[in-house]
Amino acid sequence: MTVSEPAPVLRAIDELAGRLSRTEVQRGPFSVPGREIVQVLTELPAGLDSGWHTHPGEEVGYVLAGTVELQVEGLPTRTLHAGEGFLVPPRTPHDARDLGPGTGRLLSTYLVETGQPLATLTASCARRAGAG
Repeated sequence: MTVSEPAPVLRAIDELAGRLSRTEVQRGPFSVPGREIVQVLTELPAGLDSGWHTHPGEEVGYVLAGTVELQVEGLPTRTLHAGEGFLVPPRTPHDARDLGPGTGRLLSTYLVETGQPLATLTASCARRAGAG
């Protein structure tokens, strides 16, 4: 696999961009054909949720700061604190909400299909998450 130069830091352009601050840290080819790796820093202000959404591949995430409630369809709701990680399966609706008091900061690495939108909003539905 050839490692490409890191992409310049950019604002992530997808359906979540209008809801919260998302900065693309880097993007590059993955060793699996038709896939790429995208790393994004998300800042989630206290009390705000990301909105139910999906990604065209896996999300491997880490909470850098704050306390975040994560709902993933079919799984129990989790409360994550700085220093904790999480995984979201491909195309699985999920929602993250910052519980405050400060801004939640998450670093997510996506292993996604090349050429697809990184995030797509879905119908909001709290019942999607499993019982906590």
